[in-house]
Amino acid sequence: MQASGTASRARRVTTAWSALLAGAITAVCAIPRPAPPLLGPVAVDSVAVPLNPRDPSATAVGDFHYAGGVQLSSRQTNLLHEMSDLVVTGEGKLTAVGDEGLLLQARIVLDDMGRLVGVTDAVLSRLTGEDGRPLSDSALTDAEGVALLPGGDRLVSFERRSRVWLYPKNGGPPRPVPSPQVALPSNASLEALSADPDAGEDAYVVGAEESGETWNCRVTAPCVKGPTVEKPGEFGLVAMERLPGGRTAYLLRAYDSVRGSRITLKILQGATVVARMDLSSPMTVDNFEGVTSVPGAGGRRRFYLMSDDNARATQRTLLLAFDWQP
Repeated sequence: MQASGTASRARRVTTAWSALLAGAITAVCAIPRPAPPLLGPVAVDSVAVPLNPRDPSATAVGDFHYAGGVQLSSRQTNLLHEMSDLVVTGEGKLTAVGDEGLLLQARIVLDDMGRLVGVTDAVLSRLTGEDGRPLSDSALTDAEGVALLPGGDRLVSFERRSRVWLYPKNGGPPRPVPSPQVALPSNASLEALSADPDAGEDAYVVGAEESGETWNCRVTAPCVKGPTVEKPGEFGLVAMERLPGGRTAYLLRAYDSVRGSRITLKILQGATVVARMDLSSPMTVDNFEGVTSVPGAGGRRRFYLMSDDNARATQRTLLLAFDWQP
């Protein structure tokens, strides 16, 4: 009887440990694993964000009317981060570049009212170097600006090693094109870049983050010093966009631990400010570094702003849309 009782207790103990072990294995398997660094087609999740989380009725900032916004993420890859600038064409094709030498190509999704609700058909790839191979050296990958020339060639500006490269429309490795021949801080240099079609098919402008200096360039001619953007000292020039009619949009950014991110979008005609939008807490705001625009009905202009989340869990990759009537 004693032996039988001991065996029974042993079976109960063994069964209990088996159950605990099975539960532990199940728990481990249930822990979400980081997405792999997938390149190629990826599914992008778009979560709608309000203009002002504290005031859902807010629909405008000055003359800029909120046309929808989303937070972008992907469960398929951990590379959808650090987007520094973007271009959107009138057909809704989105092209963005990022700090790690990444290229995002996707399509804007609008609802029946024309409001931004997401992106689809997303493809992630790596920018290539002059040797045709994907960029891997961190000193070379820090893409900060992107522009599309009228002929279809793409320009990309880089920050740590200041330069502008032209990626041919029909593919192939990039080649260097003129950039400002001045000394610039390695982490605050050629942030802003825009095509300048009114000045020529191969014309573009670049801007320096810290100083606010700009240069007028052409693929076939050296850069010439342009105006310096007026800005408060704590703000940096992070993006720009040439607009029809001799106007230019400048995106300025500042950050401190007390006030968080502060963003200003200014539209200038020459030296005159014709419109201005300021974003700061409690509005939906993050480290916005990219701006682009497309024409809308009735002379309106649709602006898209994109944020660089610095690959931090406390920040977001945001894409916001604003309509402005000149």
